[in-house]
Amino acid sequence: MYECETWSLTLREERRLRVFENRVLRIFGPKRDEVTREWKLRNEELNGLYSSANIVQVIKSRRLGWAGHAARMVEMIRIYRVLVGKPEGKRPLERPRRRWADNIKMDLQEVGCRGMDLIELAQDRERLQAFVNVVMSFQVP
Repeated sequence: MYECETWSLTLREERRLRVFENRVLRIFGPKRDEVTREWKLRNEELNGLYSSANIVQVIKSRRLGWAGHAARMVEMIRIYRVLVGKPEGKRPLERPRRRWADNIKMDLQEVGCRGMDLIELAQDRERLQAFVNVVMSFQVP
């Protein structure tokens, strides 16, 4: 999870992270159900045993927190310029890759902030922290 705030994840990568997390949790979880004597542990049962948020929720909440921090920075700092800047030149004809700013917009839409500007949201730290907490409580399928 090193520097996960800057990761630009596709839906496929998010799914692969959840699969990896479930595999790791199965290693440390119970191996056999005492009632049915099954060796398999279903994902719902596995999530019930593990009380913390899943890896995708943690990445999204950290990404929103970092984006708010970057949006509050002074305009002369490079991070702010990357956040609000528009690169020059043409993009390739194929489907554009998902950018970090696109992930931030999608995270805000999941919280219910359609059309809200991150720069305005970041100025109110308590409100941004509330949105970060809401992201942590979402259930990712």
